[in-house]
Formats: sequence, C-alpha cells, structure tokens
Amino acid sequence: MLFSSMTFLFVFMPLVITVYGLSKREIRNYVLLVASIIFYAWGEPRYLAIMILTILVNYVGAIEMARFYNKTKRKLILAATIGVDLSFLVYFKYFNFIVDNINGWFQTSLDVIDVIMPIGISFYTFQAMSYLIDVYRREVKAQKDIYKLALYIVLFPQLVAGPIVKYHDVCEQIDKREVRFANVIIGFKRFIMGLAKKVLIANTLAVVVDNIFAQSTDMLRQGDAIIGAIAYTLQLYFDFSGYSDMAIGLGLMFGFKFMENFNYPYISKSITEFWRRWHISLSTWFKQYLYIPLGGNRRGKLRTYVNLFVVFLATGVWHGADWAFVVWGIWHAVFIIMEKALGWGKDEVRTWYGRALRHVYALIVVVVGWVMFRASSLGYAWEYIQVMFGIIDNHGIPKFDYGINVKFALALGCGLLLSMPLMRNILNVAYERKVLRGAINVWLFVLLFLSTISLAASTYNPFIYFRF
Repeated sequence: MLFSSMTFLFVFMPLVITVYGLSKREIRNYVLLVASIIFYAWGEPRYLAIMILTILVNYVGAIEMARFYNKTKRKLILAATIGVDLSFLVYFKYFNFIVDNINGWFQTSLDVIDVIMPIGISFYTFQAMSYLIDVYRREVKAQKDIYKLALYIVLFPQLVAGPIVKYHDVCEQIDKREVRFANVIIGFKRFIMGLAKKVLIANTLAVVVDNIFAQSTDMLRQGDAIIGAIAYTLQLYFDFSGYSDMAIGLGLMFGFKFMENFNYPYISKSITEFWRRWHISLSTWFKQYLYIPLGGNRRGKLRTYVNLFVVFLATGVWHGADWAFVVWGIWHAVFIIMEKALGWGKDEVRTWYGRALRHVYALIVVVVGWVMFRASSLGYAWEYIQVMFGIIDNHGIPKFDYGINVKFALALGCGLLLSMPLMRNILNVAYERKVLRGAINVWLFVLLFLSTISLAASTYNPFIYFRF
C-alpha cells in the first residue's frame, strides 16, 4: 500500500488514526502493530512470514546475548543472528543477480526459480540489525516484550522506505510517548507537504524521465539527455524525500519522532557534504555500524580510504542487485576519498567563485551518478553520459517531445526552487505572522486537494525506492 494512494489516504490512515486516538494508552502499541501488519500484508501477504521470522530470530538472538557476559559467546550469537538476517536479504534481493552472473561468467544455463523481493526488506533488515548491535554494545537492554520489538521492526510509517530508525533512538518512545494535538497537526501538515512533493512534482517529472530513458541512446539529442538527467535528479529527490516527509509526519501523529532524512542535498559543495544531507538515516547507519567498527579514520590515511571504499561499495550493493549500483557506489567512493586526500572540508572556501565551482563540481558528480542509478544497464549509462557531454553527437535525428509540456515545466521549475532552502526560510518568516500563517494553512489544503485530484485522475503513481 502506497502512502500516495486513495486507499491509504481515505480509508486506512483515517481509520487507524481514529482507532488509535480512541484507544487507551495501554493498547495503543497493539493497535499500531495490527495496523502495520495489515499495511504490509495488503500488498504482499505471502511475504509476511519472512518478516515474522525476522522478528522471532532477532528477538531470540538479543535475549540470548543478554544472558551472557562472555564477549566471545556474545559475538558468536551476534554473528549467527546477523547471518540469518543477511541470508534472508541476500536470497530475496540478490539471488537472481548471482545466478545471472554465474550463467554469464561460466556459460552455464542454471534454470532456477525467479525470486521476487519483498517490499521493504532492505529497510527492516537494517533496523533489526541495528537493534542487535545496540544490544551487543549494551547501549540498550534486550527487549523482552516481543510485541514491542515487532512494533519497532514493522511500524508502518517507516516500514517500506525509511527513514531507517535505529533502536536506540526510539526504544524509549515505544515504551512511553505522548500524543499531543499540536504534534498531530504538525505531522498532518508535514504529511501533506510530502504528498505534494511526491504526487505533484515527482510523478509529473517521472513521465518525461521514463520516456527519455526508454529511448535508445543513438536517438537521443544532447539537450534531451541533459533534461532527462536533471529531471530524474529532481524526481528521485522529491519522490524519496516526499515519502520521508510523509513517514515523519505520520510518526508525529502517533507520538514518534523520527530523524530527518534529507537536508537540501543539492546545495552541497562536495560529495562528502552531499552524503551528510542525502538519505541521512542510511549514511548514519553505515557510519555507526560499519565505518566506525572498521576503524573509521583512527588507523591512518590508507586504512581510512579503504574503510570509505568499503562503506560506499556496501551502499551501492544495498541499493540494488545490479552492477550499475555497484559502480555507482564506487563512483561516490572515489570522490569521497579524493576530497579526503585533498583536505576538503577542513577550511571553508571563502570566495564566492570558489564556492560556486565546488557546487557545480558536486552537482555534476551527483547527476552523472544518478544516470548510472537510473539506466537499464551500465552500457546504456555510459552511452547516455557520452550523449550528455556531447562526446556522442546524434546530430540530425528527429526531435521528440517526450511529454514535455507546461505541466512538466512547472514541476521542473518548482523542483529546482524547492531543492534550495530559500522557500523554507521565507515560509518560516511568514509563519511568524498570524495572517500569513493562515494563508499558508489554506495553501496546504489546496496542495492536498490538488494531490488528491491528480491521484484520482491518473493511475501512474510509481515509487522508486520500492525497488530497494
């Protein structure tokens, strides 16, 4: 079930909020747990068993770790339990990829079942692993109430697309939280903003992006390739950040405070800064549970570079079972390591033109990376990038419109504007004035109306991160 679906907006969400609000405090966790199971089972009931098994494995693993003070035994239990978690992830997400590569490399013809990946498995697996590691480090106590652990893993606002919530950040909220009317209103407004970003901007851009990337590269003009890359850069951001906004808003409605997942990543002046602003919950997860345990930057420059390479290689693999994602991860690793070696970030660039050049550099690296991310294959990505930079000149081919119209131009313009904090700053100032605050609230309901009309009028409602 998508947040941006009529069923969720007008049936599931109002019903759950109403039942939750009318329930006694003692049973609200159970209400959310049942709602989350229904939410997940709505789209893929056959994979509910995998999620339940994940809960059971991690519950038992953490309880067993808590029984021992011997570090070796605790490590063995941690390794075994995480091994089970990763085996589920590897099988359901990477099995087809592994078989296809074996067939390609060894000229075999292995004919095996085509495994379908359960929605959200990358997200809830990482959440389960963060719980185990937190218990191993004795940062939190093992959760003895299996229903509370289940709620943490399957809580529907962040179940299928994040933010990736770490157990130590929400364990106290699971046990004790307050639902305040003011926070419910703030959460609802945040949800509307996320819905509008997803439906009015990302979905509109997606039509042109799909049309352009469906075209063979020998039939693409340079301008069209550039438009496709820029539009996808904005589509991905508003699709994913919009969904994160909806998740954070829903969390507030139920008394949970989730971490921010995006902080205007396209204003970054380096790739290092970009990853501090993009998918923050994932980058902090890798920092806390992979980069620092590997040694971080504490064991010399060479080891630091190796650790960074491993982290971004893992980031690419996490995003998908395709060599394009692997190369995308390596692409970012190369620039992160280069910036580290050059000492970027130690001293702020003082001149305006220096900052501008850094910004242009970061955007080019990011946009080229997104072409790899979106392309159907590495070969296609390479040819597309050559067309973008004029290395391949498809002069004289017929011009297609790809669905580029006034609606697309408006979405592109709004996307460019809203990817910078300018509008946020204006709204923050305006919200201090009572009259303007009322106008903003009216505008939010207009956005809700427009989003609803758009959803009702179209069956095209993709969500990119369901792939991961």
